Amino acid sequence: MPPKNRVQPAGRLAAYLSPNGAPTGGVRLPIGRQLTTELLDAAPTTPPVERLTRHVLAPAGVYLAVRVVGLAILGVLAAVHDKSLVDVLKAWDGDWYLSIARDGYATSDFGMVDAAGHFTPNTTLAFFPGYPLVIAMLGRLTNTALPLVGVAASLIAGLFAAYGIVRLPKDRRVGLITVALFAATPMAVTLSMVYSEALFSALAAWALVGVMERRWWLAASCCAAAGLVRPSAGVLIIIVVVAVIIYGQSAKAWLAAAVCPLGLVAFLAWVADRTGSLTGWFEVQKAGWGTAFDFGANTLDFFRYVLTGDASVMETTNVLVILGALVLCVLGVLRKQPWPLIAYGIGLVVMTAGSSGVTYSKMRLLVPAFTLLIPVAVGLAKRRNTTVLTVLGACALVSGWIGAYALTGWHYAI
Repeated sequence: MPPKNRVQPAGRLAAYLSPNGAPTGGVRLPIGRQLTTELLDAAPTTPPVERLTRHVLAPAGVYLAVRVVGLAILGVLAAVHDKSLVDVLKAWDGDWYLSIARDGYATSDFGMVDAAGHFTPNTTLAFFPGYPLVIAMLGRLTNTALPLVGVAASLIAGLFAAYGIVRLPKDRRVGLITVALFAATPMAVTLSMVYSEALFSALAAWALVGVMERRWWLAASCCAAAGLVRPSAGVLIIIVVVAVIIYGQSAKAWLAAAVCPLGLVAFLAWVADRTGSLTGWFEVQKAGWGTAFDFGANTLDFFRYVLTGDASVMETTNVLVILGALVLCVLGVLRKQPWPLIAYGIGLVVMTAGSSGVTYSKMRLLVPAFTLLIPVAVGLAKRRNTTVLTVLGACALVSGWIGAYALTGWHYAI
């Protein structure tokens, strides 16, 4: 008879087998249901609370832990500079989003100007409507001040992003580390601000989950919604359509491919109608913020200036982040990351580095490129827990300082 003490399933099975896999002498090997029952009885049971913590609450816990560190550092630097925490969390683009959430795309002067120092009836059209719409809806439902609603909306969206990101890698440990790295990217402070980074990241993450799991309606609906949040949805649209061409074998998949661009197309068409030009949105961006796709010419000029001149901390950090993103693109290809994930990351890097405009915003625009972090997470996952926690803690502190400095010590838009 096998020993009565409880052992792990593998050990229990080994007790019945000799080294060559044959039954041990004098012992009859249980088969069928008997073997299954004995192995299950020997398996350790996980308490429900521990199971809930590990599998349900872990992504939220990891994300919030990192973001709390960043907000704490921001609170300290805001106090040093005699600034309100709420004021810095709604700074720059946040004021534009709040104005649109409150008044819509009104033609009256909001008291703000674009990067060129002007305000025209079309200036607000540079900002996509998805995030202000969410703020407006939550504000009416809760009857709460819109700045607080905007921060809360970003918090909720960030949590949704965390639960989507954790599902992209095959290994859950890698997924959780990726969530932590995402929450600790250099300009991750925008995930806690009245900015659209968190909402777009959430929609992008779940669109990619839909592609990876062949859940076409999930991919299409998130992709269409992302098109109302940021122009970067164009990358997602291409990925979903290509995935349907490769893997889709049903009418439902092809219908999903037709749905995914509707959000982006609808907004650009509406702006075209308002401005009287098919390229209206692009013209507003170029006139107000100098943003246009120039194949990286502006970025190369910026690199030349930073690497040969007396650049500031923020300018140097921007260059390092862009270079780091390019390296991660190559690493993702070499590590044979699934093509939808690496294509998404490369697409965002191309759009960011290949465009002119406010150069200091490039770090922020790369925040949703979370798939580039997966190869780093894979490497970290192989290390001891103390090493992982040390690295992630250092990332959280550095990210917290960069974000806090950008909003309190830096005098230009992010």
